[in-house]
Amino acid sequence: MNRKSFLKKSILGFSLLSVGGVLSSFKKENAKIRNIIGFNHLPNTKSQIMKNAVYHAANTRGKADHGWLKANHSFSFANYYNPERMQFGALRVLNDDFIEGGAGFGTHPHDNMEIITIPLEGDLEHKDNMGNQGVIASGEVQVMSAGTGIYHSEYNHNKDKHAKLLQIWVFPNQSSVKPRYEQMKFDMAKAKNQWIQLVSPSPEDDGLWIYQNAWFSQTKLDKDVSLNYTMKAKNNGAYIFVIEGAVQIGNQILNQRDGYGIWDIDQFEITALQENANVLVMDVPYKEG
Repeated sequence: MNRKSFLKKSILGFSLLSVGGVLSSFKKENAKIRNIIGFNHLPNTKSQIMKNAVYHAANTRGKADHGWLKANHSFSFANYYNPERMQFGALRVLNDDFIEGGAGFGTHPHDNMEIITIPLEGDLEHKDNMGNQGVIASGEVQVMSAGTGIYHSEYNHNKDKHAKLLQIWVFPNQSSVKPRYEQMKFDMAKAKNQWIQLVSPSPEDDGLWIYQNAWFSQTKLDKDVSLNYTMKAKNNGAYIFVIEGAVQIGNQILNQRDGYGIWDIDQFEITALQENANVLVMDVPYKEG
């Protein structure tokens, strides 16, 4: 299949980013489950620290290999379907992607979803129907509130280098809002052994904001350093994703690209088992109330 045909098929049905395809498959289901946010995460009997936890080892994620695109899905997405891994609370999608030089996604639609993109390596070229056009580099974060509808494209800006990124979708707490786009550069040196806030519910707060009672924070820890995280809201849960390195929470060890969700807690402590452990915490609504 040539690139043009693949992109057309992807956008219509199996794209990494296509709401028109992926969300249509789950549209009726999601309409029912948005108010039962944590429905599919039963207590994890394999967890070593607590019953209110779920562990997703990196090698248990869904996978897709289209040549120019290699994707890992922490939650059900496109051709990967696991009824026990539909979402974590309001966190619907966590895709870990590798894009070959010069490749990417043609113009495609989204609606009623908060979309957060975190480049890990390389640069992404963005263009949308609101007039935004530019490059998102490693160390920056992009948010889009799709609202009533947005069309955009994303390509690897460099033809001779690959790009790696996290593509994250969060259910909004308001539907059919006016679409918006924003990106911001962060000084990752400030994440050394402390949290930096990337995303929050308030435009007056640090970092970017989205239409959801959710906070994203990141840290890079020296080996043996421990850092406490306090939950931002009573009914939120935390999904911890290890970008690089290895960490420990209680007796639970998390390695690179492992995911770990915990709820019904006020705080938890992370200890780095390797140098420069890079950790992202997504603090999202998990229960109603």
